Formats: sequence, C-alpha cells, structure tokens
Amino acid sequence: MKKLFTSESVSEGHPDKIADQISDTILDNMLADDPDSRVAVETLVTTGLAVISGEVTTDAYVDVQEIVRDVIREIGYTKDAYRFDADSCGVLTTIHQQSPDIAQGVDENSGKAMGAGDQGMMFGYATTETDTYMPMSLQYSHDLLRKLAHIRKETALLPYLAPDSKSQVTVEYGEDGQPKRIDTIVISTQHDEGIDQQKIKKDLKKHLIPQVIKDGLIDSETIFHVNPTGKFVIGGPHGDTGLTGRKIIVDTYGGYGGHGGGAFSGKDPSKVDRSAAYAARHIAKNIVAAELADECIVQLAYAIGIPEPVSVSVDTYGTGKVNDTELANVIQKTFDLTPSGIIERFDLKRPIYRQTAAYGHFGRKEFPWEKLDYTDKIHDAL
Repeated sequence: MKKLFTSESVSEGHPDKIADQISDTILDNMLADDPDSRVAVETLVTTGLAVISGEVTTDAYVDVQEIVRDVIREIGYTKDAYRFDADSCGVLTTIHQQSPDIAQGVDENSGKAMGAGDQGMMFGYATTETDTYMPMSLQYSHDLLRKLAHIRKETALLPYLAPDSKSQVTVEYGEDGQPKRIDTIVISTQHDEGIDQQKIKKDLKKHLIPQVIKDGLIDSETIFHVNPTGKFVIGGPHGDTGLTGRKIIVDTYGGYGGHGGGAFSGKDPSKVDRSAAYAARHIAKNIVAAELADECIVQLAYAIGIPEPVSVSVDTYGTGKVNDTELANVIQKTFDLTPSGIIERFDLKRPIYRQTAAYGHFGRKEFPWEKLDYTDKIHDAL
C-alpha cells in the first residue's frame, strides 16, 4: 500500500489571504511610525465590502481606507466583474484601544521584563525532505501558486487568470521514509468567463508545473486535477467570505508536526502566538541543519504576562542523534525565549509582515527566523 501525504496552499487572492494581507499591512504601517505599537487587527472581506476591527495602542496614524484599497489593488482585484474591487468596495473600520488589563502584564516597566502577550503553545517544525527544511507537499503547493501569481501579474502567457486559486500536492514516500514521487497535483484557479477547462489544464501543464516541480518526481501515473468542479469564474470574496487567521495550517507546515491553534496575521510581535512560533521554527531548523536529527518538532508554551516559557519540548521522531530531553535542556540554555529576547534576535519591531501573509511564514530565506546561525552554538552547548 502506498504511503501518501497531502498538503494544500491558497493564493494571495484567496479571500482568507486577502484578509491576512490587509491585517498585516496595517500592522506594518503602524510599526513603521511607532515600533512599539501593540496591534491585534482582524479583517473580514465579502462581496463589495471589507470590515476592519481590532485593538491597538500606537502613536502612529494610518489611513486604513487607503491601505485596504492598495492591498486589494496589488493583489489584482481591479475589475467590476469580480464583485469586489479596490475602487468600489466599501471599507468599514471599528478599531479601538487595547485592553489595559492585558497591557499591564505585557509592558516593560519598573524593571519588569516584557511578559508574553497571551497564553498558549507554539510549534516549530523542520525536516530534511527539501532544501528549505519544509515538507515537500507544502513547499510545492506554495511554489505552484507563487509561480501562478507571477504568470498572472508579470506575463501575458495566460491572460484569462484571475486572483483566487488553490493548490494541493500529494507526495508518495518510499520504504526509507523519503519522498519518492508526486502522486497527485490539484490546482483550482479562478478564470474569466468562457474559457475552456481543457485549455486551462493544458496551459498549466505546459507553463506552470514544469517550472516548479523537480525532474523525476512526476511520472506517467501522476494524477492532475485542474478546476475539478468544471468551472471557477465566481471567486474571491464574492464567492466566499474571507477572515484573518483562517489558514493556520497553510501558514505553517501543511499538516505536519503540530499546531497550537493561534493565528499570526495582524498581531504585533509581543503576541507569542506569532513571535514564539517563529522562534520554535528557528530552533527546529537549526537542530536539523546541525545534523542532530532528520526531523524535529519544538513546542514552546507560555502564560500571559510571564516572560519565560512554562515548558520547552522536543521530539525528533526517533531520528535524533542525542536524547530529546537533552536537546530541550540545551535549547533553554542556548536561546533567549522571552518575548523581548525573540523580538531582539529577529528584529521584529519593523514592517516585515505583509510578505509573510501569503505563501507561508516558513521556508523562505528572506525571513530572519530562517537563518542557520545557531548550529555551532547548539553543538557547543551539547
């Protein structure tokens, strides 16, 4: 029997990802003017409407209306036919001040270190499956949609493409536990009215898939599903309401490892839902890159208002070169896991978050938590 695993991704034009990008762009604009901004912004998008809500404490002024319309325009929603476009959609804003009860437990004052912005557990994962230390099924799912967006926005190859799309990749594993081949590729892409589905499938197999999937992974038995419902003209927020934080598995590891349930977008780095998840990925990736394991998951857990994590856990799935408990002890000695320590290590009080809000928060070299700068330090500590 085949051993298969599947992950999915969604494009920047997917309704939930529109919401994530709006929330993170508002965050970026606040951090640009006031790096100490405390932000928790949620976005809802639906037919002809974007609703922005949340709690902030900031000295920055941002034009929310302009930000929302700019994001929607950059994604590609510029046609009346989409029933959601940058110039005509309504924008409602209901943002108020952060709760002082939360702030008093998080703020640095009177010599007290910054506490965690919430309770919860965060996971970081890494594997040797790909050069990015990400699961192959998710990496290719992201890569397909990123390339599809490039074709749509930067070339004239497929002029019928519209912004909303989804992908799904199923990887078959060999007896050694390593990826063997691609079993199934699913792509659903929004398109203009009147385009033949066989043409779309033929075009994607010619112009998209060979540019993304490595030679040898696709064979004569690989299954391709393109727009399997038979049509995808109605899409975006007109086809499905979008909300911030609804694609947490797409944002992380595609179903591998674990997830604490907390979303990322719209949250400043004092919220450990975000910053500690970045720290956990950094740790797991450096452990695997240090050749101490072929696969690793790191769990961090926090209590609101308390700087240090209440627990640190490591699981190398039996692939570890040293004991998992020993690795957990080394992590606590080697990494500063307080919110202020994580923020300083990755320089998180700056506008870097819009780019995280589509195609995954991990496996991308442009992010500081992806650096392999602690491999020697982990070995030294051991």
